Amino acid sequence: MSIAEKVVAIAQDARQAALAMARLSTTTKNDMLRRMAVALENGAPDLVVENLKDLEAGRLKGLSAAMLDRLMLDDKRIRGIADALREIAALPDPVGEVTKMWKRPNELMVGKMRIPLGTIGIIYESRPNVTADAAALCLKAGNAVVLRGGSEAIHSNLAIAKILQDILKEMNIPTAALSLIPFTEREGVLEMLKQEESIDLIIPRGGESLIRFVVENSRIPVIKHYKGVCHVFVDQSADFDKAEQIIINSKTQRPGVCNALETLLIHKDVAAEFIPKIAASLTALGVELRGDEAFRRYAPSATPATEADWYAEYLELILACRVVDDIDAAIAHINRYCSLHTESIITSDYSRAQRFIREVNSSCVMVNASTRFADGGQLGLGAEIGISTTKLHSFGPMGLEDLTTTKFIVYGDGQVRE
Repeated sequence: MSIAEKVVAIAQDARQAALAMARLSTTTKNDMLRRMAVALENGAPDLVVENLKDLEAGRLKGLSAAMLDRLMLDDKRIRGIADALREIAALPDPVGEVTKMWKRPNELMVGKMRIPLGTIGIIYESRPNVTADAAALCLKAGNAVVLRGGSEAIHSNLAIAKILQDILKEMNIPTAALSLIPFTEREGVLEMLKQEESIDLIIPRGGESLIRFVVENSRIPVIKHYKGVCHVFVDQSADFDKAEQIIINSKTQRPGVCNALETLLIHKDVAAEFIPKIAASLTALGVELRGDEAFRRYAPSATPATEADWYAEYLELILACRVVDDIDAAIAHINRYCSLHTESIITSDYSRAQRFIREVNSSCVMVNASTRFADGGQLGLGAEIGISTTKLHSFGPMGLEDLTTTKFIVYGDGQVRE
């Protein structure tokens, strides 16, 4: 069989397996995940051996130390993966939940019930833990999943998938419910993205170039976010100590992630007092400041910001800074330059806080809180499959519930339409 034929067969088998997954009880799914967690821990020695093959290949390819660290599996990380599966098992099962019910004038009872999406394709890079995390979330939500990891982690991904599939086999659950594309050629990804009759949704996880490639080549709906250009707006009523703490945390705790702060907006009425204070604190922490003319008036060491800086996702210790006339200007700036990820206002004024929440278009809008909280675990979703900055069908961090959809259910007693 050619690569294309193999991908078609994998997708079709997953489609059939999804029907079986949708019928599984919550008890069976939770037992499955707990067994998988134990199997991963027991299989740690073999996983480490397979992972060493990826690490050696990565060194020969010249991967950076950071990339190699993302690839690496050891006993501690494998225990962490197993614990993540146990946490998913402990989450409420959304499948079968009736979200609302209402009575029509003709006595029909109409409701909406959560059901699995069907078959989900996950395309991802680097981290082998995603193989287990993504599979567990999709399976818990009653879906089948087709995984395609990066070539740099192929041995690790295959080994993890084999351990999880063995548990499915033991429990008489179709192993095709968890499939992994076993080859690294790009042709496999391109063929996977054509399987609109078998795969219901594609979720890419990785850098902007990967996501754009998937979007440009997919015939299947794609859940995506290209980047995180996150903003904090310091209102004229802000508590300065609170604002400084939130800004520093948002920018410096982990600058290389999508929910890190990239642009700081400051109300003109507090610029003279607040900018020297925050500029000194950020500079002391190694942050390079790029500011507009008004900002540099109070922070002369900042370099001039260009138009490109307002669009930039730096993913490092660089921060674009701008003074704005009022909340109108702040909201206008955010809605023009944001990536629909996460924005925060620092304010003591309730009405302005509420207006910011209503009028800012992003998927996470915060009041007096760090942008770093834009994360499924931090928001109480448990694990997350990723973050969506598309508004159909999910917006923001995606948990179990976002791996389901709803169908209408109707109870009657012989009614017919007039």
